[in-house]
Amino acid sequence: MSKEEKETIIPDPIYDSKTGKTYIKGRFFGKGGFAKCYEIRDSQTHDVFAGKIVPKSLMTKSTQREKMTQEIAIHRSLDHKNVVGFYGFFDDNYNVYIILELCRKRSMMELHKRRKALTQYETRYYMKQILNGVEYLHDHRIIHRDLKLGNLFLNDDIQVKIGDFGLATKLEHEGERKKTLCGTPNYIAPEILTKVGHSYEVDIWSIGCIMYTLLVGKPPFETSSLKETYTRIKLCNYEVPSHMVNTPAMNMISNMLQGNPSKRPPIKKLLKDPFFTSGFMPSSLPVSCLTMAPRLDMLKTHNRKPLSEMDLNNSPKIEDVTDKNQLSLRKTIKQNDQNVIHKTDQYIDNSLRTLKKQLASVLKSKPEKEMSCSDEMTDPDAQPFVWVSKWVDYSDKYGFGYQLSDDGVGVMYNDGTRLIMLSNTFNIQYVDRNGEEFYYSTKDYPRPLEKKMKLLNFFLRYMNDHLMKAGGSVAIKQSDSLSRPPYLHQWFRTQTAVVMLLTNGSLQINFQDHTKIILCPLMAAVTYIDQAKNFRTYRFKTIESYGCWPVLAKYLSYAHDKVTLLTSKSFNRVMPVTSEK
Repeated sequence: MSKEEKETIIPDPIYDSKTGKTYIKGRFFGKGGFAKCYEIRDSQTHDVFAGKIVPKSLMTKSTQREKMTQEIAIHRSLDHKNVVGFYGFFDDNYNVYIILELCRKRSMMELHKRRKALTQYETRYYMKQILNGVEYLHDHRIIHRDLKLGNLFLNDDIQVKIGDFGLATKLEHEGERKKTLCGTPNYIAPEILTKVGHSYEVDIWSIGCIMYTLLVGKPPFETSSLKETYTRIKLCNYEVPSHMVNTPAMNMISNMLQGNPSKRPPIKKLLKDPFFTSGFMPSSLPVSCLTMAPRLDMLKTHNRKPLSEMDLNNSPKIEDVTDKNQLSLRKTIKQNDQNVIHKTDQYIDNSLRTLKKQLASVLKSKPEKEMSCSDEMTDPDAQPFVWVSKWVDYSDKYGFGYQLSDDGVGVMYNDGTRLIMLSNTFNIQYVDRNGEEFYYSTKDYPRPLEKKMKLLNFFLRYMNDHLMKAGGSVAIKQSDSLSRPPYLHQWFRTQTAVVMLLTNGSLQINFQDHTKIILCPLMAAVTYIDQAKNFRTYRFKTIESYGCWPVLAKYLSYAHDKVTLLTSKSFNRVMPVTSEK
């Protein structure tokens, strides 16, 4: 082993000589800057953490070492529910190890890529937590200076955790101004660019950019040119689409994105902004919100109550509501839901066309190479949250049954209708042939659905008794009445595989040898699941640059053929294709 290889190696197990603790290295989570991140497990307590590992060989300059020391000093001093937990640090001859809270649902950047624009009430939910976390930082005289979606992490309960304090600084006295040029282009405040001196207000500006991005689906000053982006920031030149953002939200954004820092409201004032009282504020969100818009129908009878005070499983039926305002709200939200539904086919068509172009570009690079794909080539952030873990084909009589990785179950019946039962085994969703969605419970549903409910339970029992879960078990948050998970939009069988298209745009192909691929056009990535149920996720750009092993290249070519079939005008989108050469 060369000196260079020895200096970048990460031992397994990892030993902390100060405490005597030993950590077992698990899944690779990604890398950024100098650091690599892995899941690590305490060998004695079995507690699981995120291990941020920085090779000392990369920190050759004294300024780099000082920066690392400052990051650790600031982060270890923090203790707040909306800040990534800091559990310790140590080093050996080759690396510095930082033990952090594990946020399995990745960052809000991945949420943004999968969802683009969020609903108003989801934005309230996230913004409240972001502001609470930043208020804590400012109360402790800390400026984060790099607040962006990529540094806001989500735990299993979809709670926001502010992380990455590499650019953070602590003010020594009141009125102190910093002049370091730092930040991320789309979120950087104008006073940082002009070097006139900056303080807490730069975080307020960044939060304004974050709120805009959540509601509109793209950053306010984003352009194809860095120079143009900076020009727009200095001029405070941005537009808020009124059809996407209501007046309270628009006002709150404009208050934060003031060119003059002194005009930006402090956090305490922002927390009292009318935006937070102008609509619903959920106390929690389901995991399905990471990939699909939540069920708006659950809000339609509760315009006077916050969600935290509702009994979501016992909301009144439409015929029980007599208040005219309630009826008006129900009508408005039903219309909004229908707009979402009517866009489903167009959304899936666009996703398939995008995926077809992505695959064509990958195949044009001739990716097949005899090579071993290292951990560092993978990108776990792009791994899907939901996939089909079990399936059974009874289309000769009834239809196609499947179970998702979150334990929800669904059936696509031969008549083109669908029935989905959430993992809480209480809420059900019925989709008619026209794509209209109806929501019921397992204890209260229309009599015409009785036969289909019996069939769904039959499929569920069969899969539980006879089938293994593909991809293994995952830690999931129990679904609730707000959950709106993706469901099976189309499927067909070939002589070598089963092809399944979900309503979130992901395409899954299960091969006869029990290997699988899941393709996601939004993340521009493919996940390969081997026979041992190991996941490896690669961005298409990585494969174009470095290639991939022959079996994955073959699968990508196969996927391109099937996407071409799905996008052809002759393909039947209603009834499943059960045979193909």
